[in-house]
Amino acid sequence: MTMITSDMRRPGGTAEKKPIPHSLVLEGRKNLTATGVTNVDSYDDQTIVAYTEEGQLVIRGRDLHMGRLNTESGELTVTGEVLSLTYAENRQQGSFFSRLFR
Repeated sequence: MTMITSDMRRPGGTAEKKPIPHSLVLEGRKNLTATGVTNVDSYDDQTIVAYTEEGQLVIRGRDLHMGRLNTESGELTVTGEVLSLTYAENRQQGSFFSRLFR
């Protein structure tokens, strides 16, 4: 049982989710562990597109398999041959029109 104390609540009464620190550990280009992952957008055996607090992370390789994805703890494990890890900027927030008329 998880107890939520008053200092963990937002004014609206819901528990505040703290950002999970982002890190990458790559062992021998075969085992990747990423923390701070908030979402995985798409994946196949050559490309995994994940989102972190640091921006979009694109993992490219051969025979990639997602071993575990836990969005509560922010942990993603990947096995296979990792060929590249690439970051992109965080996506703009808001609708197309709100960004257009800034």
